[in-house]
Amino acid sequence: MKITKLTTYIVPPRWLFLKVETDEGIVGWGEPVIEGRARTVEAAVHELSGYLIGKDPRLIEDHWNVLYRGGFYRGGPILMSALAGIDQALWDIKGKALGVPVHELLGGKCRDRIRVYSWVGGDRPSDVAANARDMVDRGFTALKMNGTQELQILDTNDKLEAIVETIGQVRDAVGPHIGIGVDFHGRVHRPMAKVLARELEPFKLMFIEEPVLSEHAEALKEIANHTSTPIALGERLYSRWDFKSILQGGYVDVIQPDLSHAGGITECRKIAAMAEAYDVALAPHCPLGPIALASCLHVDAVSYNAFIQEQSLNIHYNESNDILDYIANREVFTYEDGFVSIPDGPGLGVEINEDYVKERARIGHDWKNPIWRHADGSFAEW
Repeated sequence: MKITKLTTYIVPPRWLFLKVETDEGIVGWGEPVIEGRARTVEAAVHELSGYLIGKDPRLIEDHWNVLYRGGFYRGGPILMSALAGIDQALWDIKGKALGVPVHELLGGKCRDRIRVYSWVGGDRPSDVAANARDMVDRGFTALKMNGTQELQILDTNDKLEAIVETIGQVRDAVGPHIGIGVDFHGRVHRPMAKVLARELEPFKLMFIEEPVLSEHAEALKEIANHTSTPIALGERLYSRWDFKSILQGGYVDVIQPDLSHAGGITECRKIAAMAEAYDVALAPHCPLGPIALASCLHVDAVSYNAFIQEQSLNIHYNESNDILDYIANREVFTYEDGFVSIPDGPGLGVEINEDYVKERARIGHDWKNPIWRHADGSFAEW
C-alpha cells in the first residue's frame, strides 16, 4: 500500500481536516490544527507531505520519527499539530486496512466507555449557573467552566470575590456530587493563582486547570501547597519531552495532552504511559472536532490512568457548526449517563461526510482568539 495524496480542508467553526489517500482506495482522516493558526498548520502539513507520498502508510512509528526527528528544528505547536493530524490519519488507514478499531492495535481496550464533561458558559464566567443545571439535567455528571476574566499580575479583592461567588453559584446549582473543573486558562499570574486556589478550596472542585501558564511551571509547587484541589495542565505542551519536567516536578495531578496538538495518537499514548508511571491521571484536551475526539477515545481506551474526556458538543466556540455535523454515523458519540462509548468501528470509527466537508470548506474560517486588554491598556491573557 502506498500513500498517494494528502488533502486539507479548513472548515467552520475553527477546524482543519486532513484526508490521506492510498493506492488501494483506503482513506484516513486526521485533524491537524492549532486554534487560530489553521492556515499555518495547513502549510506545515503540506511541507511534510512530500516525504510521505509513495510511502507505506502502515509504518506509523517510522514515519513519526522521520517527520519529527528529520527536521533540525523540532517540536512546538505548529509542527507537532501537523504531525498529530498526519498520525491520526495513518492510524485510521491501518485500522481500516485490517478491519479493526485503532484501540485493538494499541493493545486492546481496558474500558468500554469513559466519563465526559461538558463546557458551561463562555469566555467570561458569567450567567453560568442556569447553564450548568441544564447540562446536569441532560445527563452530564461533570462540567468545566472558565474561572476568571482577565486578571492583572496583582489584582483587587473585588475581582477575586466575584470569581468565588460565581463558582459558588455553580456549585449550589448542581449540588455537591457533580464534578466541576475550573479553567484558569493561563489568565492568572503566580501571585493571584495561589490566593485563588486557596479561596476555591471549599467547593471541592474536580480540578483547577492551568493555574499558571506552562512556562511558569516552577510556580506549581507553591500553588499546590495552598490547595488540596487536583491541578491539571498540558494543552500547551506538545511532546513527551515537554511533559517530562512537569511529571518529574510532582505537582500536577492531571495531564491534558491534546491529540491534535501533541503529536497525535502515537505520541499521546507514550505521554499517557509516562504519566501512569508517576501516578498522574489522564484527561485529554479536546475542544475540537469529531476526528480529534475519536482519536482521544482510542487513547483513553488503552490508558489505565484515563478518567474523563473533554468534548466540544455545544461549546461556545461552535457557533456555525458542531461536532456531529461532519460525520455520517452520529450515533458513535451518543452520551449516556455522563459517559460516551469507545468507538468500535474500523480505524478511528468515525465516518466522515466528505461531501459536507467539501461544502463547508468553500466557506472555511479565519478564527482568531480575542485580544484582551486591562483597564490600564496593557495586554491581558485570554
